[in-house]
Amino acid sequence: VWKYQGTEKTRICAMEHIKVDVQTAEGQCETDLLLTGSTNGSVSFSRIGTVGLYMDGGATWMPDCVRNYVKGKTDKHNDMPQPVVRPNGGSLLMSSRISCLRLSPKFSSHAVNDGPVPGHALLTTLGSESSGGSIYTLGFVEPLDLGPGILGTWSRLEEVASFRCTLWTAEYDYNRHQAIIGTNLGGASVDLETGATSWFLRCKSDVFAQQIVNSGNEVLCGLRNGAIVTVDFRERRGRLSGRRTHRISYTSPIKKVGSSDKEWFKLTGNIYPSHTIRMPSSISCLVSLQFDEQYFLASSLDGSMRLYDRRLLQRGSVQSYEGHVNSHTHIQLGVDPSERFVMSGGEDCKLRLWSIKSGELLLEDKFSDSVLSTMCYQTSGSSFKPPKENQYKHDSPLGAWLGSREGLFYMQWL
Repeated sequence: VWKYQGTEKTRICAMEHIKVDVQTAEGQCETDLLLTGSTNGSVSFSRIGTVGLYMDGGATWMPDCVRNYVKGKTDKHNDMPQPVVRPNGGSLLMSSRISCLRLSPKFSSHAVNDGPVPGHALLTTLGSESSGGSIYTLGFVEPLDLGPGILGTWSRLEEVASFRCTLWTAEYDYNRHQAIIGTNLGGASVDLETGATSWFLRCKSDVFAQQIVNSGNEVLCGLRNGAIVTVDFRERRGRLSGRRTHRISYTSPIKKVGSSDKEWFKLTGNIYPSHTIRMPSSISCLVSLQFDEQYFLASSLDGSMRLYDRRLLQRGSVQSYEGHVNSHTHIQLGVDPSERFVMSGGEDCKLRLWSIKSGELLLEDKFSDSVLSTMCYQTSGSSFKPPKENQYKHDSPLGAWLGSREGLFYMQWL
């Protein structure tokens, strides 16, 4: 595990690793970048490595090994990853906290082939007391200029729509080139070309987490009250007047004297009541597995982590993961590209790694003084060794980026 010295004030809360064409001093080349969002509302580009970079100021962060789990290995600098460079002008301040970053399939760490949509990033702001959240897109079709022409790169950031509500989360529906958003008013789809918005779910419980499933036809919505509902968001763009209102039960975490602990809440939309499940607390994160999208991981704000099969929801979870610590923080679950492991930070500032299949806790360690709330894996074909070694071997390490209020970490293992 490597910590990048000097990143303590970056306050990372959202992060994606991308491999794009960048215009450098030597010409155009494919380059590894980190796209990050912070709690103070800034969105930033950082380049991995320094070869060909315009050195006109900015910040260069060097990795320092803080953990070595390989037995018998004493040279901690043997596999040192490259520096991370934030170019001058590499950050742009938005109106409020960055609540979500999503990539089109072209840049996904799970993608095998390029997606049907040219490379884009989707980002959302949470909103503040004076304004609601907004949706933006950032295009990567043309090479990026991170040197003197960096203002031209930021000019590609386009606001698609703004709202008078809190925007907690979003998913990129690349089949229809639209955003699926979760807010304190419900869920909506937003056309990324026109900004047209269609509400497919209305409820009084905030939509904290989402995950598109069923080949892009339905979305799982994780609510503040602990429910996870399945909604078909394809039909009847526009008003919700023709959609049914459902009354769904859930178990309240607060028991009232003389009354049942089961309560009811109403939702309006194309909902599948039989596909509704409840976790003990507010939903923190939802992740669908690519090898079989019937399976999804869910975590809640009481520390529960579970694996569900959408075909067997009424039977409960098919696997659980013990040891996770959480009470009020939205913490991302990180699934490796091979979908063997799930990783998460905790409010005790520890990082934990489980086997998805067996549920076994494989790693538990503290090397950060703040919650590791966001993470992403290196995209397919990327490597962070020096250029002369920039070729994958059969046993090349698996790498993940970890972000917290304290700064940036990189973790690799065989």
